[in-house]
Amino acid sequence: MAPHTVTPHRDHGFFAPDSVTRRVWGYPTTPLVGIQRATVIEELDPNLIAAVHDTGDNYSRLDTRYARTVQYFASVAFADAQTVLKLADVLVKIHSKAIGHEPVGGGRYDANDPDSQLWILITGWHSVLKAYEMFGPGKLTDYEERQYWAECAIAAEFQTCDPADVPRSREEVRAYFADWRPRLAASEAAQQMMDHLLDGVNAVVPRTGVLRLVRPVANRTLRHATIATMPRHMRDLAGVRQGRVTDLLVTCWFRSVMAVVARSSGLQRYILRTLSPRTLAVVEPHWRGIPPENPVVLTPEQARHQWGYVRPREAHLELRARQAQRVFGEGIAPSDEGLIESQAVLGRLA
Repeated sequence: MAPHTVTPHRDHGFFAPDSVTRRVWGYPTTPLVGIQRATVIEELDPNLIAAVHDTGDNYSRLDTRYARTVQYFASVAFADAQTVLKLADVLVKIHSKAIGHEPVGGGRYDANDPDSQLWILITGWHSVLKAYEMFGPGKLTDYEERQYWAECAIAAEFQTCDPADVPRSREEVRAYFADWRPRLAASEAAQQMMDHLLDGVNAVVPRTGVLRLVRPVANRTLRHATIATMPRHMRDLAGVRQGRVTDLLVTCWFRSVMAVVARSSGLQRYILRTLSPRTLAVVEPHWRGIPPENPVVLTPEQARHQWGYVRPREAHLELRARQAQRVFGEGIAPSDEGLIESQAVLGRLA
C-alpha cells in the first residue's frame, strides 16, 4: 500500500502513540497467537459457549468472525474515538441477540452481561500480553504492566462491564483467573469448539495460491504455539495434550519467526491483510507514523460527550428488553436487529 493511500484518523483515540497498549497490541504476535488464544480460552465460560454454540457461526463463518474480532480489538487500540464509540454501540445491539438458556447449569446467558463482558475483556488483553511476552520482546517492567492494565480499564469503558473491576497488576490478574477457575467448564460442545478454534488457520487462511501450500504448516505451528501459552488446567479441560518439550521447541522457534516478522513491515501488512483485511486501515496510520487530523488523546467521557453516546451498559435497554421478552417470555428467536447495521462498521457477515 502506497503511503498516500493511507487515510489519517480523526484523532489519536484513547491511547497515545507511545502507549504500552499500542506497543503490545501492535506486535505481530497479536493477530497470530494472542487473539486465537483469547477465543479458545473464552469458550471455558459455560455462558459464552452456549451463546456461540447456538449460533453455529464459528463453524460456518469462522473467517468472518475472526476478522471482526481482530478489527474490534485493533480499533480500540488504534482507531479514532468516534469510530470506537460507534463500534461499541453496535456491538451492544449485536449482543442483544445472544441470549438464551444455558444447558449446563440451567440458567440464562446474555452476551451483554457485565461478568461475561469482563471475562472476554480480561482474557483478550491477558492473551495478547502473554503472546507478546512468550514470543515477542519479553516481559514488561512492573511499571509498564501496571500501565497496561490501567489502559485496559479504559478499554472496559466500551463494553458493559465496570472499569473498576479490571485488575491493575500481574498479581490481581492471577487472582482474577483463580476466582474464575471454579466457574470454568468444558462440555463436549466447548471441547469441540476449542479444538476447532485451535485449527483456525485452516478456516481463516484462503485455500488458493501459495497460501494453500503453507496452510498446514502455519496451522500446526500456531496450534502448538497457542497451546504452549495455556496453563495445564485449561489444557486438561479442553482435552488437549502437549508435552513440555513441544512447548519449549515451539516457543524458541516461533519467537525467532516473530522477530523476523517484527522487522518487516511488508510481512506484517501481508499477515494482517490475509487475516483481517479491514483492520489494515485501522493500524496502518500508526505503523507509518501518520499523525491524525487532530493530534489529541481523549478520555471516554470526553468522547461520549462530544458525539452523544451513552455508556454501553446503559445503551439500547429497550431493545435488550424486547429481545429478552421474545426469548424468555414468548419462546421465539431474537430478532436480527443490529446485525445489518454492523456490516457498515465491521464489514459483511459473509
